[in-house]
Amino acid sequence: MAYETLLVEERDDRVVVTLHRPEARNAISGQMIQELHEVCADLERRPKLLLLTGHGRVFAGGADIAELLERGRDEALQGINSRLFERVRRLPMPTLAAVDGWALGGGAELAYACDLRIAAPDAVFGNPEPGLGILAAAGACWRLPELVGESIAKQVLLAGRTLDAAAAQAAGLVIDVVATDDLMQQAHALLDRMARSSATALRLTKLVVDSPGAHPVADDLAQAVLFEGQDKKDRMTRFLEKRTRA
Repeated sequence: MAYETLLVEERDDRVVVTLHRPEARNAISGQMIQELHEVCADLERRPKLLLLTGHGRVFAGGADIAELLERGRDEALQGINSRLFERVRRLPMPTLAAVDGWALGGGAELAYACDLRIAAPDAVFGNPEPGLGILAAAGACWRLPELVGESIAKQVLLAGRTLDAAAAQAAGLVIDVVATDDLMQQAHALLDRMARSSATALRLTKLVVDSPGAHPVADDLAQAVLFEGQDKKDRMTRFLEKRTRA
């Protein structure tokens, strides 16, 4: 499929998606939302790891303000951005945001929706929506407190604080801060590490982690599926044989 706001690279075990609206700091437009829905639909049909990044040393400078200005109550109730970000959150396989430069407003919320985030030193996360007379309604108000705790989340959401890369790492928002030139290489290395694990185990682990209140039944059911799989038997047999040889 041809995309106008995204660059999409298909690999055997992952999909790399680059937000690409250089004229608007990769601002998230309605068209980008629709194209990201197409990516999600494909990843739901054929589960793969997802690496999400932005073009030109900026992740996403927010939602498209010109479009937001024209939206009213009915559009707000449709949850145009929030429905997409929740869909990203619930993709079958792990997702990683590689963030360089600004990740603001809807851009930050899209990064929050990913399972993991890795950052370059110039990365900045923030939610300035109240300054525009709105709130961060695409997940930040409840997802950010889960990620960094209520106090830091309120500093960002209410006091307008931005989190640079060091602060984001200290808060646990990002897994690592790496040199700008190494960002994509290190992001792929992290995905390589995950790709060496059992794909079924990754899917079920993510499903269980994202199912609060269902424990321990969800854990038991997922483990029961994995215990019956040939992949588990092969991996454990190799482990035991390696230990015996050592």
